[in-house]
Amino acid sequence: QVQLVESGGGLVQAGGSLNLSCTASGRTVSRYAVGWFRQAPGKAREFLTVVNWSGGSTEYADSVKGRFTISRDNAKNTVNLQLNSLKPEDTAVYYCAAHSSGYWNNRDPLRYDYWGQGTQVTVSS
Repeated sequence: QVQLVESGGGLVQAGGSLNLSCTASGRTVSRYAVGWFRQAPGKAREFLTVVNWSGGSTEYADSVKGRFTISRDNAKNTVNLQLNSLKPEDTAVYYCAAHSSGYWNNRDPLRYDYWGQGTQVTVSS
């Protein structure tokens, strides 16, 4: 079992930045690829980015490419998401999730085994 806890969300003005953290406990998160998703009210959960077990490979959704950066520190059991140039449409609950399926860059939330409880990000215009 892996327990994931997100932190770092909050209220920020458009153009601002936030740094989200996903801290794992239980089994070491280094066994898993870790992704970030978000969900806005009335919308489906949206894939944002994923990092492989070592941190050496990453993928991003087009909507956040160039603005968001994922990184991981396996020694600290954490995965971070740096959010820059935030827009009002980035407002959502942000979730981290972990999976150990065959393809590390899986974008399907149904393939993820463990989820955090989410952290709210609100971007004002």
